[in-house]
Amino acid sequence: MSNNTGKVLESYPMNGGDGAYSYTKNSYLQRAATSITDAKIHEAITEKLDIGKLSSTSNTLRIADLGCSVGPNTFIAMQNVLEAMQHKYRTQDPSSKFPAFQVLYNDHASNDFNTLFASLPSERQYFAAGVPGSFYNRLFPKSSLHFVHSSYALQWLAKVPEEVLDKNSPAWNKGRIHYTNAAEDVGNAYAAQFAKDMGIFLDARAKELVAGGMMVLILPSIPDGIPNSRVPAGVMFDLLGSSLMDMAKEEIISESLVDSFNLPVYAASLKEMKDIIERNGCFSIEKIETTNPLSKIDIQLGTRPCTMHLRAGMEGIISKHFGNKIIDELFDRLDRKAEEYSYLLNASYTAGTQLFIVLTRK
Repeated sequence: MSNNTGKVLESYPMNGGDGAYSYTKNSYLQRAATSITDAKIHEAITEKLDIGKLSSTSNTLRIADLGCSVGPNTFIAMQNVLEAMQHKYRTQDPSSKFPAFQVLYNDHASNDFNTLFASLPSERQYFAAGVPGSFYNRLFPKSSLHFVHSSYALQWLAKVPEEVLDKNSPAWNKGRIHYTNAAEDVGNAYAAQFAKDMGIFLDARAKELVAGGMMVLILPSIPDGIPNSRVPAGVMFDLLGSSLMDMAKEEIISESLVDSFNLPVYAASLKEMKDIIERNGCFSIEKIETTNPLSKIDIQLGTRPCTMHLRAGMEGIISKHFGNKIIDELFDRLDRKAEEYSYLLNASYTAGTQLFIVLTRK
């Protein structure tokens, strides 16, 4: 098929189930961060979405959440979107009945869909379905979606940039696992990979969204002029890499194994995202702004939630590369290191480290 739906890409699932280290139990920081966008989404739908026009072309309005993971955040987000669309429908066309709503939950096939579906809200006012696959591929039929939502998923790259793992490249990232505090060539390789991936993402969604359909994207960002080492995620990634190098020096793992591992995660600036969207040309930018994701997070929580959340998100990819025997010790070390260097987290730059984007299909 020419729509590229079958291409297999790297998969980085969050920890499944509902255990102590699961994403279900360790995603409240993401929820607190995105809660500040709930009203913004409602406002965007109210002001920019012509729901009457959309429902005139189909008796079912389809909403997709891309990179949904295992909940509960995805259910809260979808309920917020649904309520905003219902409110818009009542005000725009009060004499008509609601159309049917279908919510399509998407993530990699290795995502724990069993836990996701087992915890679906029992009183939901929509039909639910799962759609496995990478959002860097086509996922849905042409012009079949009316609203697309993605929150804290697009920072994951389709793959690690090849240059950072190549010993003969100036971007070889020896002794580090991320572009935080790395050479400029490393950061440039990550930026280029992100731009390529995001271009593919936008091309796919442009085919799947109907004209006038809306897409809301929420993702980590980096303020212009601020190094990644000055934001909380960058601090934690650097400490994680340092913990792995400590284990290599103690010959618990090999240094070459660390050198061949990089986190496929990138935080783009507002300008980077705007340039990529404008190059694509298929979407009107209704809103693009940075927000402060920590404005609703209790800064007195300490470092433990940071390490727990990092484990819930990164354990799978780390285990795949290093094996699962090192996981407990690695995160114990990270926990101690985060406490030791808590002053770096406390001093990190938090304003403007979340992007909120509203697009409509031209």
